[in-house]
Amino acid sequence: MNGAHPSNARQGTTLAFLGVLAFSGSFPATVYAMQGFNPWLVAIGRAALAAAIAATCLKAAKRPLLPPKHQWPSYALISLGVVFGFPVFSGLALDLGAGTAHAAVVIALLPAATAACAVLRAGEHPRPLFWTACTAGALAITTFTLTQHQGTPTWPDLLLIGALLSAGIGYTEGGRLSRQTPGWQVISHALVLSLPLTAPITAVLALTTPMTPTPQAITGFAYVAAISMFVGFIPWYAGLAKGGIARAGQTQLTQPLLTLLWAWLLMGERFGPATLAAALAVLACVAITQRART
Repeated sequence: MNGAHPSNARQGTTLAFLGVLAFSGSFPATVYAMQGFNPWLVAIGRAALAAAIAATCLKAAKRPLLPPKHQWPSYALISLGVVFGFPVFSGLALDLGAGTAHAAVVIALLPAATAACAVLRAGEHPRPLFWTACTAGALAITTFTLTQHQGTPTWPDLLLIGALLSAGIGYTEGGRLSRQTPGWQVISHALVLSLPLTAPITAVLALTTPMTPTPQAITGFAYVAAISMFVGFIPWYAGLAKGGIARAGQTQLTQPLLTLLWAWLLMGERFGPATLAAALAVLACVAITQRART
């Protein structure tokens, strides 16, 4: 898709932002969940619980639980990216000490990864201005990351890079399929297809790892399962399909500020001026990318 009608582009951006708003609470919720559950259980178990919700919705809507077999390779990419890759990598990064605020700013590189995947997989061709703004945002985040650790990326940073690359692949493939299939069905099919792996792994982890199911931990786990893993993808994939994957995907640049807000309000986490400056820099870039039509 080389272009998008202006009204579709605006609608796509709005829908994508609703998805970003839902995703922005994922890191604080993950931290809460890991206070009572093993990080691997949080990462895999959220997908198993979300799959149960997705299967219920498919049944209620009288839709098949599985997609056509010729689309299974695409759904495998979605599963690898957003069902397994992003939750596992980001969860381990947070468990190893990456603060919520720091992780949120590093993940702001995600729009660049999504845009690159959109060119490779979805046939989109953004204008040079788009790439200039996108590159500026990526450089801002890279500079922030390196200055935080004396020029050397840490293991949590590398895990966060793995998370954003995984999400970029899953987002692009899901947005591409959402051009023909409603976004809620796309994420539902991906979750159900992953269930033969997520269900037994979750069961084993639940039986073999210690748990302290406090109300806070249960709430965090419920959020990442129901909202981050399912509900948020409904407007997100619809927005990518309607507004263009590369263009609408740039709304992710607002996610660091939103996550910083939740980290401050919910967790009392403090962050320095460098963190805020990096987040504001990428927020300026999103305004430019949204004016650079694909």
